[in-house]
Amino acid sequence: MNWSSGIRQAHRWIAMAFTVLVAGIFITLGMGRPPPEWVYYLPLFPLALLTLSGLYMFFLPYALRRRGGREAAR
Repeated sequence: MNWSSGIRQAHRWIAMAFTVLVAGIFITLGMGRPPPEWVYYLPLFPLALLTLSGLYMFFLPYALRRRGGREAAR
């Protein structure tokens, strides 16, 4: 597995963790029990990682084209 596919796979797993965290917060709110305040900050770390890996994947084809390298894997 090369560097690009590793980041893509990590992005997928982090996205699933982020989705579970946010869904869990909404489920507890729907049950009428508001969670402690610090729970609302839990999704911020995965969101930051998703932003960084998403920006990397977005700009990767442009960087490869500029370097004259191979075409980005799809």
